[in-house]
Amino acid sequence: MAAASKQDVDATEEVHQPVVRKSSPSILALGKLFPQSKTLDHTVKFLSQVRGTDKTLMVIQYFSKIFIWYFIKRGRESTAKRISNLSGPISDFRILLRYYGLLPLIQWMQYVDNTPSPSSLLLTIDRLQNICNLIYYPLEHIYWLGAHEVIPISMEKTNKIAIWSCRFWAAYVVLQFVHLVEEYRLYKARLHSTQAQIKAADKKAKETGEPVDKTEYKSELAALKAEKKGIFINTLINTGYLPLTVHWSLENSGFPDVGVGIFGGIAAVAQFYVAWKST
Repeated sequence: MAAASKQDVDATEEVHQPVVRKSSPSILALGKLFPQSKTLDHTVKFLSQVRGTDKTLMVIQYFSKIFIWYFIKRGRESTAKRISNLSGPISDFRILLRYYGLLPLIQWMQYVDNTPSPSSLLLTIDRLQNICNLIYYPLEHIYWLGAHEVIPISMEKTNKIAIWSCRFWAAYVVLQFVHLVEEYRLYKARLHSTQAQIKAADKKAKETGEPVDKTEYKSELAALKAEKKGIFINTLINTGYLPLTVHWSLENSGFPDVGVGIFGGIAAVAQFYVAWKST
């Protein structure tokens, strides 16, 4: 009986022992074709945000104008027309994405008026820019609704609304140049102050023979370097926007469409870079 019981136990163990099967390739395992990628994860995260989608479409929108000009020059009007057919809906979609723009603007207005500003000039410029945007956004929305006959507005009135919305955008851009000049002035003042502190610390260390902890200074210099880079990129963006806003603010402008593509492309690539890095 004992022997029989042991055989039963051994048989049971054999039955419940897991079977290891060799993995075999399957044509259904499409995920195996794509290796894990941090760039893919970053791209998905970037495009899942309104800002990321907008900047991607912005690059396509403005560079399409350059391609349209190029293909027309080459006598390939049909290709240029197809690109134009893509560019138009992208422009419309970007305007629709901006319909929520007043909400973050209100948040920014609250931040400006409830947070200490580095200088009174920056505070004044921020407030003036908020007023410009507060007028620009609704005018752009009304223009789009009128242009697509969602609301009953004549084409003449729609065009005037579009021009005035761009004039307030142009005013914002001009104010931004003043803003950047003031930012650079404050940056230089902080840089000189930090350099003077480092020089004084080195002098004291030389006199006393004691080492100086420069960790704080290194952090400040790193922050200043990032600030200078930000000022440069924002200047690039603003330089791209300036001729566009002036062009769209005039009733009769001779600025070529390829010029819109070039300057808009500069602003688009710079903004795409900023949005990508901040995601």
